[in-house]
Amino acid sequence: MARERSVLRVGNASGFYGDRFAAVREMLTGGPLDVLTGDYLAELTMLILARDRLKDPSLGYARTFLRQMEECLGLAQERGVRIVVNAGGLNPARLAAELRNLAQRQGLAVAVAHVEGDDLLPRRSELGLPDGLLAANAYLGGFGVAACLAAGAEVVVTGRVTDAALVAGPAIAHFGWTATDFDALAGAVVAGHVLECGAQATGGNYAFFREHDVTRPGFPIAELHADGSSVITKHPGTGGAVTAGTVTAQLLYETGGARYLGPDVTARLDTVRLAEEGPDRVRIDGVRGEAPPPTLKVGLNRLGGHRNEVVFVLTGLDIEAKADLVRRQFLDALPPAARPAELRWTLARTDHPDAGTEEAASALLRLTARDPDQAKVGRELGKAAVELGLAGYPGFHLTAPPGPGAPYGVFAAAYVDAEVVEHTAVLPDGRRLAVPPAPVASRPAETSEEPTLPAALPAALPTGLPAALPAEPPAGPRRRAPLGLVAGARSGDKGGDANLGVWARSEAGWRWLAHTLTVDKLRELLPETADLPVTRHLLPNLRAVNFTLTGLLGEGVAAQHRFDPQAKALGEWLRSRHLDIPEALL
Repeated sequence: MARERSVLRVGNASGFYGDRFAAVREMLTGGPLDVLTGDYLAELTMLILARDRLKDPSLGYARTFLRQMEECLGLAQERGVRIVVNAGGLNPARLAAELRNLAQRQGLAVAVAHVEGDDLLPRRSELGLPDGLLAANAYLGGFGVAACLAAGAEVVVTGRVTDAALVAGPAIAHFGWTATDFDALAGAVVAGHVLECGAQATGGNYAFFREHDVTRPGFPIAELHADGSSVITKHPGTGGAVTAGTVTAQLLYETGGARYLGPDVTARLDTVRLAEEGPDRVRIDGVRGEAPPPTLKVGLNRLGGHRNEVVFVLTGLDIEAKADLVRRQFLDALPPAARPAELRWTLARTDHPDAGTEEAASALLRLTARDPDQAKVGRELGKAAVELGLAGYPGFHLTAPPGPGAPYGVFAAAYVDAEVVEHTAVLPDGRRLAVPPAPVASRPAETSEEPTLPAALPAALPTGLPAALPAEPPAGPRRRAPLGLVAGARSGDKGGDANLGVWARSEAGWRWLAHTLTVDKLRELLPETADLPVTRHLLPNLRAVNFTLTGLLGEGVAAQHRFDPQAKALGEWLRSRHLDIPEALL
């Protein structure tokens, strides 16, 4: 890529597989861009693509992206915008070939390259990975993307790279950074993390959404500089907003401690500085970087068994007694030999007293069944539920007839030595370029504010840094009120763990938040976490506390362990909880 320009404008047009289809065209036509990125992969997506590949070995990539390019490939080339996406999924070579075929049909000469080497499934035994996997993919960095762009690629498709690598790779190519330019790399990784989830950086999923028009948020842009600093913005006239708050929310999303580990660099989130420098313009600078860890994370996907769900509707009076009757009758009707390995009952008290509609007077009793044998979550389970229809509680009915049961997936993380992963850039002319692993350095032992590390991370790779508590908040009268009146939150999933970031909107609010929202207080406010390992990290520059809730999501989103399997609304639940808040903040 040319390096004569001092600023590299990188936009995003997809935060997940299924995001706004029109965003690619909107970003290409809405204003100037140098690079357009798209994130199509997530833990659940990899399982979906793996099942596609089982049915047809030529699949395994995000077909939506190919349809978007049918509309916009010529437009991107005409405007000189490079495309970098991870839509290759489990089959980046096939997607690259399909793009070349598409370009040929449209009479375009487009240089297409791809990055591979993340797929470790063929090497499962050699690397000591477990049996029964559908997919095993290492999280690669941005240097393979950079090599493709440096060789003249106009479109680069990858498999499982880190989400931030889609932005870091173009910046490496544009500015000529080397593997030891840790501060610049860290700045690009932070910018990439802000962009990776699309409209979440421009007002989508934002705690204070009522302050902006988020009917149709635009997608974000990072204006990157040679030192790794950036300005987050969006095309003029698009919806949503870019503020210090929207950027803070995204920085806290799916992160943990002060050290954000990646394959190219370890970015120090405790050094991030944010400054609003105009409407819809937030500067990110001061980011420090360190050598990356010697290992790469590997996402492992497998089928965990079969699950089914039956939802009983309980209406009016005596809700608890009706639920108790259902449980007793159901277990009596289901022979012990036919019982699934796991039966879980959840009563959601959605009912209201003296309700004006029947639905508002009703609660939902959800039965979730899991077993390795599909038969045990199928016909017999449904039969036992349906046979209660005229012999159960008054008003008996179900939200839907029981189905046959369906397979569910399990996600887990493993770690392998970076040197054993064959990171490869396949250039537009077909040449294969091996991408060496990043230089790593030994790191001193450190501790987070709370001593327990998330179980998914090896203890040799600490993410926390000790952070001093701010001064105590001033004394004064307090009032019982929802936390969300004075703090924002955003939450999400990392395998079976949940991440929950909470930030204050003022310095006084930060002082109160840091002293008040301890691990014990969090467990009190969110009783589901009472028996789980919880790690708290302080990020003073962001006026934030960030929690990792180990095991809250069981075996990951595909296992559907809880009502909100990706913990997307966990932060909003926390914000709705009441506690004693200084009146000065309210």
